[in-house]
Amino acid sequence: MKRPFPVLAALAAATALLLPTGAAVAAEPDADDPKSGGRSVGYFTQWGVYDRGFLVKDIVDSGQVNNLTHINYAFGNVNEQGRCFEANQAGVGDAWADYQRRYTAAESVDGVADTYDQPLAGNFNQLKELKAAHPDLKILFSLGGWTWSKYFSNAALPENREAFVSSCIDMFIKGNLPKIGGEPQGGDGVAAGIFDGFDLDWEWPGSPGNDGNVIRPEDKQNYTALVAEFREQLDALGDGYELSAFVPADPEKVEAGFEVPQLMENFDFVNVQGYDLAGAWDPTTNHQAQIHSPADNPNPAKWSSDLAIQTWKNAGAPADKLVLGLPAFGRGWTGVGSANNGLYQTSTGPAPGKYEPGIDDYKLVKDKPGQVFRDEENMAVWKYDGTQFWSYDDPAMIAKKMSYIAEQGLGGAMIWSLDGDDGTLVAEMG
Repeated sequence: MKRPFPVLAALAAATALLLPTGAAVAAEPDADDPKSGGRSVGYFTQWGVYDRGFLVKDIVDSGQVNNLTHINYAFGNVNEQGRCFEANQAGVGDAWADYQRRYTAAESVDGVADTYDQPLAGNFNQLKELKAAHPDLKILFSLGGWTWSKYFSNAALPENREAFVSSCIDMFIKGNLPKIGGEPQGGDGVAAGIFDGFDLDWEWPGSPGNDGNVIRPEDKQNYTALVAEFREQLDALGDGYELSAFVPADPEKVEAGFEVPQLMENFDFVNVQGYDLAGAWDPTTNHQAQIHSPADNPNPAKWSSDLAIQTWKNAGAPADKLVLGLPAFGRGWTGVGSANNGLYQTSTGPAPGKYEPGIDDYKLVKDKPGQVFRDEENMAVWKYDGTQFWSYDDPAMIAKKMSYIAEQGLGGAMIWSLDGDDGTLVAEMG
């Protein structure tokens, strides 16, 4: 899961209007709302096949595949030496999910059961079947994420970056996978032709992310050089390989780690964080994915998606290379007072979630009890039942955000993550 950035000193507030009073059940999206003609990106999580039981086949069954241009497979790890690798070790790697797990006919995209000793199985083989059925779909391999960005700084060092990129290309583009744990899967070229490039999810160059991440003062310059190395080695393979990244909403993190004009020359696009703007790590409820910050927002930082987009534009990013991230999950608080329909109220902590406190998939949030409230001007939705407050996006709000994306001339929309959607969110992105 993408994670929050800390609250920093006050930032310039985005232009906003006052929160409308009153409550209303979510309205249907306007059929005339313009939709972006650009990219529609969805993250597929490696671990979603376990507790959530979300398989690649579900991308087809839910109809999501019909509204996606890109799937980002999350995530690959980077080791201390600065190389891509595969492993079966908790918290380190999951080759079993990636390419060893055998699927039944009922679980498979093509309806054919895997055999025990076929060279490629797991999510990778299912993505291969998906791509065979949808040849225009781009599938990128995502590296890092919140949990596995620890050693990105090592990989970006001048003495490591060429070998790092080469190791990632060898494994995930050329498809040379190791045989691990006595399983028959793996071998030279077994995963060739699945992935169309890379998505870099270093969270974050030059500034804190997860506890224990390696951070260096030269990360900013090294990141630029690393991206250029990816671009050079991918281009050497031929035309059509893409390079994207997940990038922060926090203006201070953008300044600390991103040489924007130079980077954007080598990226096909970047996915701008448009969620986790608030969460139960804050004692006060707030909107986690608002486009604009309401004038009465008590958080001095005034986080918003528009603040993030304008930060990237002002730093030199072309609008059509900026893809706005949208949530397929909600952030929740409990013990919330009833004033202002629960908004901007103190809480006693995170609301219960099925997989972890303070967060739940959209397909679960939508069926929780409570009344739905909407701020149409600032583009935010929340649900409040008298004690629990949930901030999330529903299909009507996704449709409205697509109008914002079109008006801003952005390169499309991204959703984290496909396993949280029931199909109706991605349907509004297409």
